[in-house]
Amino acid sequence: MDLPGYTKQQLALRNGQDKPQIWVAYKGLIYDMTDSRLWRNGKHYEHWAGQDLTDELPDAPHTEAVFEKFVPIGRVI
Repeated sequence: MDLPGYTKQQLALRNGQDKPQIWVAYKGLIYDMTDSRLWRNGKHYEHWAGQDLTDELPDAPHTEAVFEKFVPIGRVI
């Protein structure tokens, strides 16, 4: 899988506020959550888009299997 690379700064802009895209990273991969009804305005419960959520997943009520519903669009470089 040859995905384009994005810096953490580029990821941070895709927070649903600075730019309309809503992206989050997990285990080095970036997922586009823009069309997810659970990520309205770049916020999902107490989590904000535009960042790596790998360390926050253990506190979530769901498992990493949730990411299988989304196609990775890039990777963090």
